Amino acid sequence: MRIGRRFQFPPEQQEQRRKTVRLSWLSLALLTSTAIAVYLTLGQSEAMKTAWIEDLLALVPPIALIIAVRIENREPTERFPYGYFRAISIAFLVISAVLLLAGAWLLFDSVMKLIEGARAPIGTMPVFGRPIWAGWAMIAALTYCVGIGVLLGRLKLPVAEKLNDRALAADADMNKAGWMSEGAAIVGIVLIGYGRWWGDAAAAAFISLNIVRDGWVNLRQVVTDLMDESPTKLGETELESLPGRIRAAAERLPWVEKAAVRLRESGHVIAGEVFLVPRVEENLVANVEAASETLCALDWRIYSLTVMPVSRLDGADMPRH
Repeated sequence: MRIGRRFQFPPEQQEQRRKTVRLSWLSLALLTSTAIAVYLTLGQSEAMKTAWIEDLLALVPPIALIIAVRIENREPTERFPYGYFRAISIAFLVISAVLLLAGAWLLFDSVMKLIEGARAPIGTMPVFGRPIWAGWAMIAALTYCVGIGVLLGRLKLPVAEKLNDRALAADADMNKAGWMSEGAAIVGIVLIGYGRWWGDAAAAAFISLNIVRDGWVNLRQVVTDLMDESPTKLGETELESLPGRIRAAAERLPWVEKAAVRLRESGHVIAGEVFLVPRVEENLVANVEAASETLCALDWRIYSLTVMPVSRLDGADMPRH
């Protein structure tokens, strides 16, 4: 048995990791184009300014993912004997914190503008020598943003599911949900066009709330991951069945009387402990090593299982709250 080895992703998951990097670079290119499109048309609209800042914030997740993928599978060292798998969780934490803080600030700013009764005029702009209402250009830019967000979200979600990548799944959900923000901005611009000055600040506040929601949901998830929560289903709070499957497989071994399992997630991978009450102690070391290999083969995500023989187990079932 080798301790402190590099985790070997299966071929399919290795290809998905490469696809994650390619999608992150594609995201940077497309989201930069949306940020430029919104910036060139934002004028004095609060909704457009908030949508532009949201587009800039959307650049943070792909940058964090590119860095995390490069770091997470480094060889364990004396200083980091458990490896660098938490890099993905740290990327997730950075994404969530940035969203929550920026969204809270934008929400405060939008509400203050609404209270102050700030009015954002939308003038005209020359197109081929003719003046047109600048709101049309804003709506066109926002419509482009909607298409890009939905496209990126649909490309990323299947990869996130195959990799069990919470950071990528959160990024995909943010991209797909972005249409609500752009849609709110479009409504705000149309309301200004009809003389409803409050529509702009109200749309900006709605966009800010969406950013805060993304940040809070993701931050709550990453904090539970860093607290070594038992593995949960991707995008849900329900616990996975993997601990039960490992326990059942362990208790099917002819030399095992009873088993208990404790697992935790570290980025893409899962590690934990299996406690076994042996029926017989003959060839115990060989049996334990064989059991470790057998149980690790149950799921590609299992990186390390410490199989520990014990004399008895009191309360082998972990409480589920």
